[in-house]
Amino acid sequence: MHRPGTCTLVGAGPGDPELLTVKAVRAIAQATVLMVDDLVSDDIVALAPASARVVHVGKRGGCQSTPQAFIEKLMIQAVANGERVVRLKGGDPFVFGRGGEEVEHLQAAGVAVTVVNGITAGLAAVTSLGVPLTHREHAHGVVFVTGHAKPGSTGPDWAALAHTCQQARLTLVIYMGVSGAAHIQAQLLTGLPACTPVAIVQHASLPQQRHAVCELQHLHATLKAEQLGSPSVIVVGDVMQGLLAVAQGDQAVLQRTG
Repeated sequence: MHRPGTCTLVGAGPGDPELLTVKAVRAIAQATVLMVDDLVSDDIVALAPASARVVHVGKRGGCQSTPQAFIEKLMIQAVANGERVVRLKGGDPFVFGRGGEEVEHLQAAGVAVTVVNGITAGLAAVTSLGVPLTHREHAHGVVFVTGHAKPGSTGPDWAALAHTCQQARLTLVIYMGVSGAAHIQAQLLTGLPACTPVAIVQHASLPQQRHAVCELQHLHATLKAEQLGSPSVIVVGDVMQGLLAVAQGDQAVLQRTG
């Protein structure tokens, strides 16, 4: 009797293989088919058995992507064929990874799905800088928001978010916000001080990681000057005060000696 396969959505984390959970490593090692997002590092894919079939189903903001419906169709067919399918998604499947949509469609097709969490890029980004997302003196909470609106949608209400973060003392973590940075900056300045600290972290946790720290009023200019692009996380809030002070001090030294 033919037995159906299995399907697991695995959070591959921000890129560093050592940040994978034990459960994620075990799932990857048991896979017969891996369906891999663009932002998953080669070192993580290499943890799969040599016999596993690897299918790259790119999902990168601002670039041509494999249609979501096609990915889900491939997953359903592979499970029906008895495969152990692992869908490798950057960060966490349920944090801007469209994991919720995939689970809904797979379950509607009668496919049971297991989800393995991963470390989301927003957390890894600030940790790599030695900064917390929350702090009793600076931030009472954190908001994760996408800067990449669904086609046809107006996207987040940045002005409202700015006022909320200022009043409630929250850290704002923006994913996929590079292309809309000028608009985001202008809207956030309606509710946050111009001197609010901001960190931009590109390729969080990977050897090629780069970052810059600036004031909110200089966000867009800093992105251009430092040539920081996607994938980057933008973190806004007073938890970055120490880093901003160091960055401004370094800049003052350069100006005096330049």
